[in-house]
Amino acid sequence: MSVGQHLVFPDINPIIVEIGPLALRWYGLMYLVGFAAAYWLANRRLSRMAWTKEQLSDLLFWCFMGVIIGGRLGYVFFYQFAHLAEDPLYLFRIWEGGMSFHGGCIGVIAAAYLYAKKQSWSFLQVGDFIAPLVPIGLGAGRIGNFINGELWGRTTDVPWAFVFPTGGPEPRHPSQLYEFFLEGAVLFVILWLYSAKPRPVGSVGGGFLLGYGIFRFIVEFYREPDQHLGLYSTGLSQGQMLCIPMILAGLGLIVYALKSSKKGASNESV
Repeated sequence: MSVGQHLVFPDINPIIVEIGPLALRWYGLMYLVGFAAAYWLANRRLSRMAWTKEQLSDLLFWCFMGVIIGGRLGYVFFYQFAHLAEDPLYLFRIWEGGMSFHGGCIGVIAAAYLYAKKQSWSFLQVGDFIAPLVPIGLGAGRIGNFINGELWGRTTDVPWAFVFPTGGPEPRHPSQLYEFFLEGAVLFVILWLYSAKPRPVGSVGGGFLLGYGIFRFIVEFYREPDQHLGLYSTGLSQGQMLCIPMILAGLGLIVYALKSSKKGASNESV
């Protein structure tokens, strides 16, 4: 419903059901939805790889753990390092909230690398297989952020702005929904369609790093920066600073993949 030129945040209880000390929250459910969707999509493309279903399940489990561990470590080190220095046990109090996508991404890359090495697989091929699955979880997670009324955007007067319960009386960009659309839906469609045909090894993974980095960098202009961090002297946020090496890595990986592909084709024609 609208009030003037903005919208009122819908009254959604972040807890779906609570039984004693246990509570099922929308945010947690979104993680499960993202993982289940990734597992289903991965099984649809399993025939492309010489893997068993058990190996696929193990790989996705390793990656899921990489998301959780890396996401927590990334949040604490990238966004709450001062808090960590004062209270080292803060790292383990995950029930207080705090996850970082960039940390989760590093965690998934590390997990995929270790599992690929364990199975004597090509790490870049594993990355190409995983990359199109990731945006599903990203999109679901952003819906969870919106329901929680967290990570809202900067103040604005656009008619689709929301007044968030914890964001003060000013209407704000629903930056969580922008991220859901760009980093989730759009990035998934791009990577899924691009990877539908054989591509140079490493180019799909590079496309994910490049695409996410660009989309996140753009959305950060509409997302409220963390209050305790603010903006750098360049006018960029912490999220944007973390996206820069991601974009460069994606570009580098794509160039490497294309050059390797051309070199391989040249060798075959000799």
